[in-house]
Amino acid sequence: LPWVLKYFRKYSLLFPQNSMKKAILMVFICFGVVSVSFSQKINNAYRLNILKTVDPIVIDGKLDEQSWTDAEVATDFFMITPMDTSFAEVRTDVRMAYDDKHLYLIVVNYHALEGPYMVESLRRDFSFGKNDNFLLFMDPFDDQINGFSFGANAAGAQWDGIMYDGGKVDLSWDNKWESKVTNYDDRWVFEASIPFKSIRYKSGIKEWGINFSRLDLKTTEKSGWAPVPRQFPSASLAYTGILVWDNPPPAAGPNISVIPYGLGGLSQNRKEGEEPVYRSSFGMDAKIGLGSALNLDLTVNPDFSQVEVDKQVTNLDRFELFFPERRQFFLENGDLFANFGYETIRPFFSRRIGLKAPIQAGARLSGKLNKDWRIGAMTMQTGQVEEENLDAQNFSVLTLQRRVLARSNLSAIVVTRQAGMFTPPLPEDSVSTSEYDRNVGFEFNYASSNNLWTGKAFVLK
Repeated sequence: LPWVLKYFRKYSLLFPQNSMKKAILMVFICFGVVSVSFSQKINNAYRLNILKTVDPIVIDGKLDEQSWTDAEVATDFFMITPMDTSFAEVRTDVRMAYDDKHLYLIVVNYHALEGPYMVESLRRDFSFGKNDNFLLFMDPFDDQINGFSFGANAAGAQWDGIMYDGGKVDLSWDNKWESKVTNYDDRWVFEASIPFKSIRYKSGIKEWGINFSRLDLKTTEKSGWAPVPRQFPSASLAYTGILVWDNPPPAAGPNISVIPYGLGGLSQNRKEGEEPVYRSSFGMDAKIGLGSALNLDLTVNPDFSQVEVDKQVTNLDRFELFFPERRQFFLENGDLFANFGYETIRPFFSRRIGLKAPIQAGARLSGKLNKDWRIGAMTMQTGQVEEENLDAQNFSVLTLQRRVLARSNLSAIVVTRQAGMFTPPLPEDSVSTSEYDRNVGFEFNYASSNNLWTGKAFVLK
């Protein structure tokens, strides 16, 4: 403000008789100051240094390795709720370390009041507000938009999700990592090992966005290491501090996983003397890491029988429901495809793929090209179902996203569905869907650096 007043006094002498010009000049000066401040990261001063381990770390919930003794401690958390104007009353100490293959975390969650901890469920991805828990929020690109979340409740149930839109967490995303919780009279200790292959990050950068969140139900206190205003979720990436690496994190190395499956069956009604009916099927899923931030998913004749079922919902209106996508093939970087439009105005909804028809094969390329550019490309082929009058369908999507300003982005999407691309179509009088659909869209998502202003503008055709 003194800088603004100084220049306002200086330049107001040029327009002594024109108050309108003074006002316009004042607006431009203030706009310049605000623009500069909005481009700076809010909690840039909160920095945690991470060092490479000096001895093997065993995930046992015990603070007994030399690497933990040497590690810097993140403590003195700030209260988020019920008030956000003081330090937290419940003490939390966090240490981090790494080796060539894993990122390590150990957290000592002290009790402020006597009595047992509060846990509602041992289910993975538990309800946040009903469990004493600790959560880690990571922004490996430090772009304040995308990231990963890991954590546990006081009984050891795991929580993990992929982050998008600057603070939303998709808990349908599950990955392979190890954790252990040990309980004591005055504290509970959470220790975790996260493989570098389980996350995506840019090689060569030495600063990641990071924050820690603690919920203690006995004191009804939610706290964070880097302060977050109480009107925002503790997951907000706009308020992350910085994880400072002594050396750039190691490259994840070759990251290829192949999951084949086969199944067979026999059914026969012996009482009616029917002939046996045989069933056989096989397929494969593959995930190939193209660097540390871009991945290729492939599937042939996928089987989604392990996917969690949808919750039962009674629909009393005339519009269809949009159930969340839970199939792992579609989840990673799913926001690139699924977030276009607004609520019920979506140019692309992945749950339509494979609806009443088998998926024969598909490929999906998604991830970060660099800090500013993201890409998503997908093509899926479904089979013909004569009983349902469904032609074979090909679904293809191409999307490109460009980061602008502090936490905003510009995006474009092209969606196409084509009937009968690789198989002869059914007779015209039996086809229940149109021959093709085409959609194109452009979108601007705005978010100020402090998350105070958010908005969206889009056009779809």
